[in-house]
Amino acid sequence: MRAKSFVKEMKCARCGKQYEPSASHTRCLNNDDGRLDIFYNYESLREVLTPDILSKRDRGVWKYRELLPINDPRNIVSLGEGGTPLVLARRLGEKLGLTKLWLLDDTRNPTSSFKDRPMTVGVSKAVELGYDTLVSASSGNAAAALSAYSAKARLRCITFVPEMASRGKLAQLTMYGAKVVRVRGPESGEDPTVRMLKEVCDRYNWYPCPSFGPMNPYQAEGPKTMSYEIVEGLSWSIPDWVLAPVGAGGALAGNWKGYREFRQLGFINELPRMVAVQSTGCAPVVRAYEQGADPLKITPWERPDSVATGLMDPFPWDGDAALIAVRESNGTAVAVSDEMILEAQRLLAKTEGIFAEPSGVTALAGLNELFAVGDVDRSEAVVVEITGAGLKDPEIAIRGMGEIPTIDASTKELERVLKAWI
Repeated sequence: MRAKSFVKEMKCARCGKQYEPSASHTRCLNNDDGRLDIFYNYESLREVLTPDILSKRDRGVWKYRELLPINDPRNIVSLGEGGTPLVLARRLGEKLGLTKLWLLDDTRNPTSSFKDRPMTVGVSKAVELGYDTLVSASSGNAAAALSAYSAKARLRCITFVPEMASRGKLAQLTMYGAKVVRVRGPESGEDPTVRMLKEVCDRYNWYPCPSFGPMNPYQAEGPKTMSYEIVEGLSWSIPDWVLAPVGAGGALAGNWKGYREFRQLGFINELPRMVAVQSTGCAPVVRAYEQGADPLKITPWERPDSVATGLMDPFPWDGDAALIAVRESNGTAVAVSDEMILEAQRLLAKTEGIFAEPSGVTALAGLNELFAVGDVDRSEAVVVEITGAGLKDPEIAIRGMGEIPTIDASTKELERVLKAWI
């Protein structure tokens, strides 16, 4: 492996200030919430990277190492993330009237969500920069992934969670060895966990590794590999539409970056249309899209409430990048109800054998909404990203499973149950 990254510069998405990658900044010095976007030397990359070279490598996030911001491959911390199946969903497609429907099944990642992609990059960078303590503000999939990769790297992990975070999710964090701290705070206004994240990083020089860009410039570099894998899985072509669930916005923004990079390298000639899908109970990016709002002035959502708990980000930290991606790609943004999300969850499991959490299946729920408004033609090629496994949030499935019959060991009793099922 080449022992030097191709990162050319880092630039603040808000004020445009440029930084040398060697400076190791994680935030803009002029703007506390300024995300540092990473740019590569694409001319040099064209000389060393081709589709043929990539096709001969093992699957996974680090297959695309030249397009990731690590100088020395010995610093890579991996649990085997990425390289997840791109499934041609024939049965689901028949139900929906689609012949070209694919699912990127990121439930197959080591901690069962797409968050392993940004965290393998973020933790690897922390190792490269010499940090011993990583800190985040999350009680969900991002915190679980960070905890796992920190354990692998023998680094201390501290995560701030909302006071009302579920015990089930906290159990996973502590199992990996993370130190978890509940933070009291209001339901609206400034996020108290993020405030703590900023303060401790400034005071103790800990490494910020949440799954949003303003505190972690390397966040988008992991999810962009989803788009690389989709292009390769479709034999170096692109779908007409890509649907992604949106909370803070980092997944969709990262995907869009990946497609644009492949076009800059000459690997593809066109770009897909991106769709941001949110829950109606927390849809600040969709609202901003519908209102034609300035991407840098997205209004936080008031009193979020959704079955898709992993998408309840009232402060969409990367919402600007997600909104720009939707507009640049001539895509769209839609919000879906809890009922639509739960129906999509059941339909996906029963047709394709994929059990996804509500947050992970929200993008699929958005597909029917696009049909309803006539945005997507049923002859078009569509990729839906399934981002988190169902056992991440089993209580939702348990509440909807109904009564399970109990019988004596008798075929006569079984026949009575079978008749009731017909």
